[in-house]
Amino acid sequence: MTGGGGFIGAHLVRLLLAQGERVKVLELDEVPVPTGAEIVRGSVDDSVVVRQAMQGVQKVYHLAAYTHLWAPDKRIFRQTNYDGTCTVLREAARAEVEVVVHTSTEAVLTGHKDWDQQDEASIMQRLRVMPGLYCHSKLLAEQAALEASRNGLAVVVVSPSLPIGPGDWGLTPPTRMIMNFLNQEVPAYLDCWLNLVDVRDVAQGHISAAERGRSGTRYLLGHENLLLSQLLQMIEEITGLAMPTRKVPYWLALAAGAVQEWIADYVTGTPPMAPLAGVRLAGRQARFASDQAVHELGLGQSPVRQALIDEIAWLVEKGHVKRSFSL
Repeated sequence: MTGGGGFIGAHLVRLLLAQGERVKVLELDEVPVPTGAEIVRGSVDDSVVVRQAMQGVQKVYHLAAYTHLWAPDKRIFRQTNYDGTCTVLREAARAEVEVVVHTSTEAVLTGHKDWDQQDEASIMQRLRVMPGLYCHSKLLAEQAALEASRNGLAVVVVSPSLPIGPGDWGLTPPTRMIMNFLNQEVPAYLDCWLNLVDVRDVAQGHISAAERGRSGTRYLLGHENLLLSQLLQMIEEITGLAMPTRKVPYWLALAAGAVQEWIADYVTGTPPMAPLAGVRLAGRQARFASDQAVHELGLGQSPVRQALIDEIAWLVEKGHVKRSFSL
């Protein structure tokens, strides 16, 4: 498994170990990995390390990615998300593994009716409308995975929506957003649609994809569509903490995001509160359905409210939130 120390990956490692599987994890030096897994330290874009990690492996779960929407060095998006994926796919084919489960993202789904088409013109059109380098690199990676499946490698693509729950040590964008609201650092917000899913259901969905998924098929691993205003209402009900009520129009959020990102790029070198890519993703106003994953993979649909409670409790426990709540 690549990325076994990440939010989804750590939950997946624990599930596999609990099922009696031997798990080998390729992960960066500074990233902790759940106890019980064999660890190979290195990067997914290093073919020598990936080949070493692939020895004796039957199934590959490729989760490693740079998941943030902004980076001081923009090259990391392509190097990790696309080049790394190509390396993993190439070495998986060389090792003749049984199946590769490639973790993509709902962020590459633009809402256009032709997003399943694989011709070059359609792919180029989708690349042009990708809202930021993260989405651009993840779309390229997904296309590489699907191309590998057409060339004979068994590859199943899973596309998680916004996972929530405990254990996100890296503070991925959905967790960071909730953390910022809990710390009352956001005075206003852009109302938008979110598809939320319990991270533990997503982890189990990966295992089901390896066991039952059809090669060359994409499965959306999501659950409940909520407006951000509805999510904030849920947070307020759970914590008793007043959430912001002032909404900003898309054009203003876009302008603010552009200014914040310019300052981050050229002045501070620290992540902006609202990355421009995040604002553009919110502007899609997209809703998603996971019927195929539910029917074919048995994807769990655990209550989003409980996953949110568990995430808030974890954020408080780890000191990411400045106050405590009676949950």
